[in-house]
Amino acid sequence: MARTVVRYTSHHDVESAFARVTDWERHRVPLTTITTRPDGFTARTAIGPVGFDDPMDVTAWEPPRRVDLVKRGRVVRGRASITVEPHGTGSVVTWDEDVSVIGVPRLLDPVTRRLLGLMVSTVLRRLLA
Repeated sequence: MARTVVRYTSHHDVESAFARVTDWERHRVPLTTITTRPDGFTARTAIGPVGFDDPMDVTAWEPPRRVDLVKRGRVVRGRASITVEPHGTGSVVTWDEDVSVIGVPRLLDPVTRRLLGLMVSTVLRRLLA
């Protein structure tokens, strides 16, 4: 599995930062759409009719401090934990994610880790700007 941990210092207070990082539909990633459901959400990555679903279940919900997710897709599996802590008048958000991409050999975990880190950093920067 490829694990990445990204920390982002934000001017938003804990409550606002948590609300922003758990607004799943705002987690825009190129070629991906988000559909929410009561127990989580599904990220669909596609080019035209060809794509895959990445369903994620919320397994812990402790606003405004923590949310844990389990990724249970046919292509991407793993877990993620997002925590928010106070930092002065703002907050620090930590996104810790561990994934495996089915069919991708472990030898390529460093590449997966780098791409995952870039994606997480971009999402946090956009959500917490």
